[in-house]
Amino acid sequence: MRRLCFFLSILTLAALLAGCAPKASAQPEQVKALENPTLTALPEKSALIGMATSEVVSHDPPASCPTTVPQNPPFMPPAPYNTLEFQGEFLFGSKNLWTAIPTDAIWYSLPHNPNGYSQKVVWWRDGYVWTEEPEPALTVTGERLDAVAPPLNVSKATNAYASDIGSAMLVGIDLPTLGCWKITGKYSNTELSFVVWVAP
Repeated sequence: MRRLCFFLSILTLAALLAGCAPKASAQPEQVKALENPTLTALPEKSALIGMATSEVVSHDPPASCPTTVPQNPPFMPPAPYNTLEFQGEFLFGSKNLWTAIPTDAIWYSLPHNPNGYSQKVVWWRDGYVWTEEPEPALTVTGERLDAVAPPLNVSKATNAYASDIGSAMLVGIDLPTLGCWKITGKYSNTELSFVVWVAP
């Protein structure tokens, strides 16, 4: 009798466990979704890169970042640029190639996209006329000085004109990370470099 009760208990327990188990057959829609995940279900490559290289960067540059300071005496561009005013910036370079740098040499809170932190950099040279050279022969490169980082993503140089900047050359850059960056522009046989801190 005891054996019969034990056997019936085992059968009851097995039946209960079978009822709790998930069904073996899945709906066709569920199978299809598992076999063909949508692109939105997968992280983008740029997001993975960003996560792998994420770091904490201070708002102010450390002493180890040699940010560019105004020349002594300060650079004065040739006419007609010498009458233009640049609030919160100083001009840096020579009459053959110069640019404008923030007074503290910090680029704060730049717009962010999948390629990095975006910035537009304006360049000038004596004698440049925006209507005569719509695609100036200016190349721009950059390297991070305080850590290993991918290279800059740089647009082709284009022309620019406005009453507050005059006839100028414009390049869009995407900095892949924050930190200490050296930016170099080259036009003909003139090369100009400056260092900025890219802050959150």
